[in-house]
Amino acid sequence: MDLDAELVRALQEDGRASVHALAERLGHPRAAVSARLRGMLAEGAVRVVAAVDPAFLGQHVLAHVAVRVDGAVEPVAQRLRGMQETVLVSAVGGAHDLVTEVRVGSTAQLQELLATLRAAPGVADISTLIYTTVVKGFFVSDYAGEIVIDDIDTALIELLQQDGRMRYRALAEAVRLSPSAVTTRVQRLIAAGVITISAVEARGLTHRQLSMGVGLVLADDDEAVLAALRGWRGVDFAARTLGRFDAVATLVEPSAGALFASLERIRSLAGVRRVEAWLHLAVVKEDYARTLRPATA
Repeated sequence: MDLDAELVRALQEDGRASVHALAERLGHPRAAVSARLRGMLAEGAVRVVAAVDPAFLGQHVLAHVAVRVDGAVEPVAQRLRGMQETVLVSAVGGAHDLVTEVRVGSTAQLQELLATLRAAPGVADISTLIYTTVVKGFFVSDYAGEIVIDDIDTALIELLQQDGRMRYRALAEAVRLSPSAVTTRVQRLIAAGVITISAVEARGLTHRQLSMGVGLVLADDDEAVLAALRGWRGVDFAARTLGRFDAVATLVEPSAGALFASLERIRSLAGVRRVEAWLHLAVVKEDYARTLRPATA
């Protein structure tokens, strides 16, 4: 068993799981799991952070934008990185040069954002997919619109966006409440789907994990395909889309051979008519932190 990979997977499912619980799940000594977790966090190989559900923030339109660049990629990548609407920016190898995930409040805002992107220096053209349903994703939860938060909840969320494993005692000291009160508040936010606390792993050619995006054109049996993607361990993200593809997915594997095997597995599904893939060469931005406080004049 690859301890690092299994540890990341466990943290993606429960970013605040105790070292004891992680050790029990992975079947490794507590000291070994603790040491490896500290090492991975210190190296920047993984971050554990809270992300606020897009619907709670009023971000009801999520889209995947592929960009072709005229000239050097880096200036365009940095421009995308600086936009508050982007949560992911990655340089890729394939039919396009960059891909980004954007989150906005309405289709009108998306149209305005896309017009800005098309007019940006160095952008040759763009291609957009709108997510209709997120089938699998560690940072999109099930917020149902049934909770109101106060200033203390907001402060806790902002702290957890920086360090999702921050101890309850430290959180309590920061907001001047008891640890038990803070524990109740954090668990309430998670249970209501306001936040998800999960692991973000460094990916790309210079890191331990490789990542590939996949666009799928589906036949009639699309539900079976989406169910398969939801259940596969190598699928990090999957969504139904409107656009040139019926669905997109992100594959994460430790080697090129494993990525190829995952891609072949998708191609073999009965409901898949066509597949297009792009390799993530360098993830320039993966940041789900968002301010919940109104801007001050």
